[in-house]
Amino acid sequence: MKMERRFFQATLGLLALFLSLQPVFGQRVVDKMVATVNAGVRTDLITYSDLLWQLALQPNTPIDNPTSEDLNKALHLLIDQHLILQEAEKLPTLEPTPKEISDARDALARNFASQPEFQARLQKVGLTSEKLDQILEQRLKMEKYLDFRFRNFVVISEKEIADYYRESFVPRYRARYPERIVPKLEEVSARIERNLTESRIESDTDTFLDTARERAEIVMLSPV
Repeated sequence: MKMERRFFQATLGLLALFLSLQPVFGQRVVDKMVATVNAGVRTDLITYSDLLWQLALQPNTPIDNPTSEDLNKALHLLIDQHLILQEAEKLPTLEPTPKEISDARDALARNFASQPEFQARLQKVGLTSEKLDQILEQRLKMEKYLDFRFRNFVVISEKEIADYYRESFVPRYRARYPERIVPKLEEVSARIERNLTESRIESDTDTFLDTARERAEIVMLSPV
């Protein structure tokens, strides 16, 4: 029954996208379906345009005739994002504000050489301002969810900080700056704690995604 339900959901999703892509007389549809992601909540569709939009938002990534490697990296990243988003949207309190979306757009644009370059990349792949805001809203939901699920529960002990300082920070600092005096533990303790926190969150997120991929039904519809 579970597999039948998932197949039925996937079929409905594919049918909906197919109908939405039906051309008006004289038009030609250039987009294509690449994959579906079903984690038991709904079926999400990933199209070729989604891959191009992902690449366009990554600085220094070619968007003219993208390589299969870049497209596949974008695809797997989008699959992971959908798995996180499907969980995040169970918590309506994580809804980003308009200001947060606006701030995220400005921060993203600053990753590029200039505002005109940023806008040119968006136009080249057909990424509208409305769609960009939707993507940023989803990214913010994912960030809020990961913070809610993992960051709030990360506790780094003083022993962990001291061990990292002794075993990792000091040897690396001496190797990189042999002519300098190594900073004292209290001078870099906060930085080490931040690094250990981010590392813990990354590890917990990887574990979460491994489990989510195993439970989800991910169907590849077209090679990229």
